[in-house]
Amino acid sequence: MRPSQPNLLFVMSDDHAAHAISAYTSRTAPGGPSDPERPQINHTPNLDRIAAGGMRFDACFCTNSICTPSRASVLTGTYNHVNGVTTLVTPMDNTLDTFPKQLQAAGYQTALFGKWHLGHGPEHDPTGFDRWRVLPGQGHYHNPVMLQPRPDGRGHTIVERGGYVTDLITDDALAWLDTRDPDRPFAMLVHHKAPHRSWEPSREHFTLFDDIDIPEPSTLWDDHEGRAEVVRSMRMRLMDLDPVIDLKASIPPGLSEDDEVRWRYQRYIKDYLRTIASIDDNVGRLLDRLDDEGIADDTVVVYTSDQGFFLGDHGWFDKRMMYEESVAMPLLVRYPPMIAPGSVCGEIALNVDFAPTFLELAGVDVPDEVQGTSLSPLLRGERPDDWQQSMYYRYWMHDDGIHRVPAHYGVRTRTHKLIGYYNDPLGQTGARRSDDPPEWELFDLVADPHELHNVIGDAVYRDVALELHAELQRLQSEVGDLPHPGAEAEFSRLLSIG
Repeated sequence: MRPSQPNLLFVMSDDHAAHAISAYTSRTAPGGPSDPERPQINHTPNLDRIAAGGMRFDACFCTNSICTPSRASVLTGTYNHVNGVTTLVTPMDNTLDTFPKQLQAAGYQTALFGKWHLGHGPEHDPTGFDRWRVLPGQGHYHNPVMLQPRPDGRGHTIVERGGYVTDLITDDALAWLDTRDPDRPFAMLVHHKAPHRSWEPSREHFTLFDDIDIPEPSTLWDDHEGRAEVVRSMRMRLMDLDPVIDLKASIPPGLSEDDEVRWRYQRYIKDYLRTIASIDDNVGRLLDRLDDEGIADDTVVVYTSDQGFFLGDHGWFDKRMMYEESVAMPLLVRYPPMIAPGSVCGEIALNVDFAPTFLELAGVDVPDEVQGTSLSPLLRGERPDDWQQSMYYRYWMHDDGIHRVPAHYGVRTRTHKLIGYYNDPLGQTGARRSDDPPEWELFDLVADPHELHNVIGDAVYRDVALELHAELQRLQSEVGDLPHPGAEAEFSRLLSIG
């Protein structure tokens, strides 16, 4: 008999762009490629197993494209100004309510293995889990140390591990499955470090792609003309990659600037994809275990990443921006009793929607403070008439001293995007104050899906800009966030409505 409460296997990687999953780019995938102009750059057969047996979400977005804040939103179902985790250095209060705590209280066995990245010290250790073992901070790819709770429950202890981090995290997950009570449902979170910078592959994949060139993105040579000045001055170009840490080689002598960009791209993207090959192998190990135990039909399997990533798109690496490659999250969900195999969903889904979805699937009441919306109707192939048609985004860190990404907020609808660079950390830690004036960008995602043409100053788009700004204000009010006075004044000046 199928249990009334399904198991949950939630696998989340770090910085895995959707366009580095073949289910999103292969023309043989259900629904075809999301972007016909985006080349397929790798093959992920085990991630594709989830998509083939379940649903691929083509419009899933994070509400803040940086690791710590996005993870807090996934766990709590709330926006960062509510949960307090706005930057990389604002840790999560581990007394906050989370979906694992709710599931644990409802009788679930809960476990977490891998990356936590929500603060240092016992007051920020994971809570709501029967068993956990996590990396301190970013952790290491090879021979990592890990943290686990002390037997007396007071703080944590350090465990030295030998091996490759993606394999070790999966080893821990499989070992825990061996010890669980098979008569009770489980919720297991497997959080991989990969493919986070500095992209160090395993021995098994060290020479993968050595004999080929990875296709270049169509926007590799974007010159950023017409974009906001703060965007043009960011330090996320391929030429900003560190030769020693990131590229792991000296620059060949005698290269032209264009040839050096191409060389850097190949060095960067191959190591990035090699770390993903390990993720795919280890996801296969988990899926095989579900099959072997005969519980695949009783388990909700989710694969996602905490945000997207620039894979040479616009000539950039990293994330943080509200541009598509950064804000878009992969989301693959398999649950045979509910989800038709090979389904594709184009409705807007958000990272704050994960927590209420998992609670509803488990038959657990969703707390009133959760701001997300359950994706359960979409998983059943239904589309509620009042489903969200826009999303609110805010990146709080203005110039971290490394990437120089500006603080900004914005709104994305199904057809357009409006971004306001308010360039002020508003007292948030982990950011530098700046005299950069506020700026705005507007993109027509239908006519310009790659976001190459900022049309904020185009009179043809004046009404669109006003409608988007009104929607931005509505969303800010709905989630309880506040607009920035300087940005709003600049918008009024641009649109001549002040």
